[in-house]
Amino acid sequence: MRAIGIILAGGGSSRMGELSRERAVCAMPIAGSYRSIDFTLSNMSNSHIQKVAVFTQYNARSLNEHLNSSKWWDLGRKQGGLYVFTPAITAKNSSWYRGTADAIYQNLHFLKNSHEPYVVISSGDCVYKMDFSKVLQYHIDKKADITVVCKDMGLGSNIERFGTVSMNEEYRIKEFEEKPLHARTSTISCGIYIARRRQLIEMIEQSAKEERFDFVRDILIRHKDTKRIYGYKIDSYWRNIASIEDYYSTNMDFLKSDVRDYFFRQYPDIYSKVEDLPPAKYNAGAKVRNSLVSSGCIVNGIVDNSILFKKSYIGNNCTVRNSIILNDVFIDDNTVIENCIVESRGTIKANSTFVGDGNIRIVVERNERYVI
Repeated sequence: MRAIGIILAGGGSSRMGELSRERAVCAMPIAGSYRSIDFTLSNMSNSHIQKVAVFTQYNARSLNEHLNSSKWWDLGRKQGGLYVFTPAITAKNSSWYRGTADAIYQNLHFLKNSHEPYVVISSGDCVYKMDFSKVLQYHIDKKADITVVCKDMGLGSNIERFGTVSMNEEYRIKEFEEKPLHARTSTISCGIYIARRRQLIEMIEQSAKEERFDFVRDILIRHKDTKRIYGYKIDSYWRNIASIEDYYSTNMDFLKSDVRDYFFRQYPDIYSKVEDLPPAKYNAGAKVRNSLVSSGCIVNGIVDNSILFKKSYIGNNCTVRNSIILNDVFIDDNTVIENCIVESRGTIKANSTFVGDGNIRIVVERNERYVI
């Protein structure tokens, strides 16, 4: 594919609460064995994009560890490959990324040293499948300056937290509002863009000169009347992880057989870093219904409509219902957990009860097993 990839993975989210206190949103565990950034990386690899840059910043340790080898996404190459860029102090700059456009500007050498004519830009906190080559062909056919991937949201969606777009009959974007107070359309931007590399460099440099740092407000919205900006509509599964509710419901979607079949049984595949762990073990007394149980787990109690991530332990006479248990959690005997998300490396003492009433409850019990 005649494009390079840029994944914007530097932001945090206050609406993720405790879940993003020690990790980037793009490193959030998904569907038992994946991270949210795996979906974007897999889409780029499956679209034959051979050169991908990931811009990290906020709480990047866990994300950087996950990206320490490019082979998992078939990006270990002599030419191209996977590049991870973090903010760096230089003679010309001593600032962290002040926005999405500034993140690209601080790493503009990546664009200037590349030779591919197009750039695919995507956020790393969305769960979806996409063939970017089809979007690129649409971009070329429309003779567009920028193409924005869009989606019509259903009733009940919190549209106001997205950027909304209005298009004419030729799908050219006429209006673009970033997180409006009252959305006038149900069509949102998915945070995926295609642009010509040379023109993107020019716009980024111009924005930097004017001290404008946001890609949406200072490039897309500002140039919507002077550049040919088109929308590319999708109708497939797409979810953005920006709040506790989004994270919970996205994971719970994977308990639906059609969602699992779409992501894990239909070509192309989704890839992730693989750990050498034994298969899940179910001891006497274990009862599991409609749940995902990952490698390395040991189950002695009842698990119902829940997701257990890697190396979780469920003790005797425990009940885990409608909950997400993140990596390496130890749940001792006679414990009840319902409508909760239990943070990684937690130790839940015996005879405990955690129930989320109305809202999803975040359970953070710091792990005494790791105290030196």
